[in-house]
Amino acid sequence: MEQNLLIAIGTGLGGMLGWGFADFFAKKTIDEIGSTASLVWGHVFGVLALGFVAFYQFVVLRKSVFIPHDPRELGIIAFFGILQAFIYFLVYRGFEKGQLAVLSPIFASYSGLAALFSLVVLGEAIRGNLLLALGIIFFGILLLNIDMQALRIKRINLVGAPGLKEVGFAALLAAFWTVSWDRFIGGKDEWLSYALLMYIFIALAAWLISRWQKTNLAVTRSGLWKFLVLIGVCEVVAYLAISLGFSSTPYLSVVAILSSAFSLPAMLLARVFLKEKVTALQTAGGIAVVVGIIVLSIL
Repeated sequence: MEQNLLIAIGTGLGGMLGWGFADFFAKKTIDEIGSTASLVWGHVFGVLALGFVAFYQFVVLRKSVFIPHDPRELGIIAFFGILQAFIYFLVYRGFEKGQLAVLSPIFASYSGLAALFSLVVLGEAIRGNLLLALGIIFFGILLLNIDMQALRIKRINLVGAPGLKEVGFAALLAAFWTVSWDRFIGGKDEWLSYALLMYIFIALAAWLISRWQKTNLAVTRSGLWKFLVLIGVCEVVAYLAISLGFSSTPYLSVVAILSSAFSLPAMLLARVFLKEKVTALQTAGGIAVVVGIIVLSIL
């Protein structure tokens, strides 16, 4: 297997595990302090974790930490951070209005849109077998996010489904963010510094959203702090992984689709530790993702 593809697979899996674990820990906090407070505190601790990584690189490894001096470049990084925070906001708003069974697969489709754009418009070179493996994984992702039991409760008009506009728009923006971030940091050695700055802007934008919503950020129970810290640490793992993948390899589609399979580790953790039930369709989706990853790894 060529080195670039191996890096793409590894960083894509890093994104999948990072966001999957972050979602699991978020489950432990959202019910008690709300989604916005969890989002803000998780990203605050994420900034601290990224800052520690940058400090380690600068002090221990004696490597330089790049700080852009061009206002235009700094503005672009700020744009990426603010856009990502806005995507989070739209997804949460959509999920609050509508049913997860309808909306989750719609948002999960962002990786497919990003991969399609990369293949068709940007001309990403990808072999037929590799495309088949990515198709299997993407199909599994959609199955993981469908809850047929919830859909059977009543007939749903997809066109007018509550939250569809917010989540559909968020999926389009997420696909745009993924492709654009790949183009922006592609080939840059300073991907860690870019990820740190971008993440700081996510945290600032999330805090501003909480002030606009007049959200109470108080943490009601001391036991929640460890989960909020873990949300931030796991998010950092995900962002560092995909940033490394985008900057080091030409395989945007591999990194994007693998990292978007975060529903799989989140589902497995919730099944083991929270005793949540897993449907037959979600089980099939999980198997499809695993099979696709195996196929991808032996190409």
